[in-house]
Parts: sequence; C-alpha cells; structure tokens
Amino acid sequence: MKRVVVLGGGPAGAFTAARLAAAGLDTTVIDEKLAWEKPCGGGLTWKAWSRYPFLIDNDTPRKSVRRTYLTCGSRPSAALDLCEPLLIYSRFDLNRLMLTRAEAAGASVEKTRVTGLDRTSRGWTVRTRTGAFESDYCVIATGARNGLREVGTEWKPGDTLSALGYFIPYDQDHVDLQFFPDFEGYIWLFPRQGHLSAGIAGKGKPASEMKCLLDRYLAEKGISTRGASYYGHVIPSLEKPSWRGNRVSGDGWLAVGDAAGLVDPVTGEGLYYAIRSGDLAADAILNQHGNPAAHYRNAVWSEFMEDLEVGSRLAHRLFRGKFFFAGVTTRMIQFMRRSPTILSVVQDLFAGTQGYLDLRDRLVASRGRVMRELALGGGR
Repeated sequence: MKRVVVLGGGPAGAFTAARLAAAGLDTTVIDEKLAWEKPCGGGLTWKAWSRYPFLIDNDTPRKSVRRTYLTCGSRPSAALDLCEPLLIYSRFDLNRLMLTRAEAAGASVEKTRVTGLDRTSRGWTVRTRTGAFESDYCVIATGARNGLREVGTEWKPGDTLSALGYFIPYDQDHVDLQFFPDFEGYIWLFPRQGHLSAGIAGKGKPASEMKCLLDRYLAEKGISTRGASYYGHVIPSLEKPSWRGNRVSGDGWLAVGDAAGLVDPVTGEGLYYAIRSGDLAADAILNQHGNPAAHYRNAVWSEFMEDLEVGSRLAHRLFRGKFFFAGVTTRMIQFMRRSPTILSVVQDLFAGTQGYLDLRDRLVASRGRVMRELALGGGR
C-alpha cells in the first residue's frame, strides 16, 4: 500500500492522516471546509487527553473546567466536580490543531469538495470539484452528513440527534446541563475561550420546538442571544438494533468518527471516539498482514462499539424511563445530591473511565451503600 486518501479533515480524519504520514505513507486529506466551527461543546475528557497528551500539551486556547451543574426541569441542580478537568476547545481551534499536526507529519491537505468515489482495479478514484485523486485505500471521515452513500454508516430513522445552538459573547467557569422530562436530549452551556457554546440536542422534537426550549432556558438565565451566531448540526446516536450491523469498514475503506456513527448515545460525546477510531484505523492499514477492514471492525467492536451498543439501550431508559414515579434523569440528579456513591459513578461516566458494559454490575454491587446514603441524606 502506497497512497491513502482521507476524506474529511475533522479530528478523526486529521489524526488518522497524522499517523499514516508519520509512518511514511503518501497521505492526502481532502475537506471542503477544513477547520470550521460547530455548535457542539468541544469538550475533551480525561480519557481522551490522558491517552493522547498532545491534546493538553499545546498552546491552543481552551478552557479547563472541573464543575458541571445538572438540572432536570425546575428541580434543584446537582453539582458534579471532576477529579481531572474537562478541556473545552472551540471546534475551529481543535480542528486547526489536528490538521497542523497532520501537515507536520507529512500529510498533504487539499481544500475542496468530494463529488464522487469510484472503485477501480487498483484502488480508488476520488473525484472532487478541482480534479481527481488516485489512492490505494480510503479513510471515510466525512462526519454525520456523509454524502457518499456506499461507504460509512447506513443511517436508519432514529439514528441521529438534531443539534442547534449559539456562540454567545459570554463568560462562565462551569458547564450547565439541563434535562427535561420525556425529552431524549438535553441543553448544554459550555464555556469556551472568548465565548459560550449554548445548544440543545435531541430526538423526537422538531428543530423549531427545540429552539424555543433553548431560547426560553437562556432567557431565564439572563443570557442574551442578541448578536450571537446560530448554528445547526447532526450528531450520530445509533439505536440499539443499528450497532451490530454498523457499516464501519469494507473493501478498501475504513470509516472513522461520526462517519462510522461512533458517538456515545447517552452523553453525545464523540471526540474521544473520533480520535481513537482514527488511531485504530491507522493500525489496521499499517498492519500489512490480513484484512484491514476485518481487523479494524474487530478492534473497534472489542474496544468500545459493544459498550456503545449497551449505552444506546440505556439512553432510552435514561431520558424516557420512570423510576419511583418520576423520570430517571430526575431521580438520578436527586440521588447525586444525596449519595456520594451515585455521584462517584456519574463522575466516572463523565470522565470516560466508567463504561456501560459493567455499569449495571457496579450499581448492583453498591446498592446497599446507596440505600443507606439515601436514607441518611435527608432533604438535601
């Protein structure tokens, strides 16, 4: 294998390209926008930056945040303090950091739009607005709005979240997460360098209704959207039946990040999975023995895709389920305020150190302690 073309210059594509170029492969990144902004929070958990230290050892502007407030409806909030900080970049700055690394490693970066992808006897022909590129292998990193239907995840109804939000000139030192009864989604306020990312993501409601929820929430907090930039996006959120057949690889190609649907269905966190899937894709391509497509699929399934499948089942119960005559999110926040054990579990979920496969076992093992804590917690 001599040449690889990476379609998409976001974190997943840029990281894959950096690894392949550093290993000596002729690597080209093709992206219509390159570094661009998104309404999503842009938070990197301890799980991400501890594994890939360049994410913290750099001069790119960012916020380092430890405290998050979780609220459901009009009930009291629960404060969540992380042992290790959440690093919050603007998506423009993070993408630029990743692309700069790829170029420094030797990758070529082309700013143009991909218009087609054709399989040939020798590899691929990638058609763009400005010409064509020949490659031996393709990495699909085109995001959730992948227009190349023959490669990457095959979306089914219900496999995405709608996300919309504002970039607001506003400063705060913590994250806010607001949940609503019977709404599969949440509002977020993420402090970034120079602005606040305020948004909402969810399923089952039209964008106009979600925007009204967000606008009302911001008005109640006294945050003005006058002059703020407004954005919309799509976030993968695969339903449980979609995970087993999730099309992450095929003959001559691998999909990474959002294009492979690799996003946590509960939290909506995708940056760790974008970078990690890019790493595993590079491993599969650089391993000259066997079938890269099978090697990659097995790697992502065993490392995190099976865990995300369990998370997709949990997500529906979390947002729409009932527990002791109230919504699960309502009870979760209430229990966080009264039980250090539950608070610790949620802290680990936010840090990325607690998976979904063994979450049930942890909760069952600690239920006696939790019941005692709830009984002694009083009315807090």
